[in-house]
Amino acid sequence: MKKYCAVLLALLPLTALAYPIDVEKDIDGVKVDYTTYDTDRDIGSITLNNYGDVAAQCKVSFRNGPEAPRVRRVLVPAKKSVDATAKFNREIIKLRIALSCKPE
Repeated sequence: MKKYCAVLLALLPLTALAYPIDVEKDIDGVKVDYTTYDTDRDIGSITLNNYGDVAAQCKVSFRNGPEAPRVRRVLVPAKKSVDATAKFNREIIKLRIALSCKPE
């Protein structure tokens, strides 16, 4: 029984699905914060929270290696939050997100 437990504990790191996410932000004149999620092995997402009194027009660019970037343009109303998601053809090893927001 101890051998089975040892093998099971040794395999735990293989089940981890998390990948690193880097965010480059360029936020001009708006109070926007973000939270990133590794939703699935080929899906990445970000939640944008607008804490200001002005709506924010944001452009989110998801990059995963050699694939073409997935660009999402979202309007984040004042005091609200919005989700942006991108699905890739390949498994994500490292996700890079470029976030650019301006007041509307």
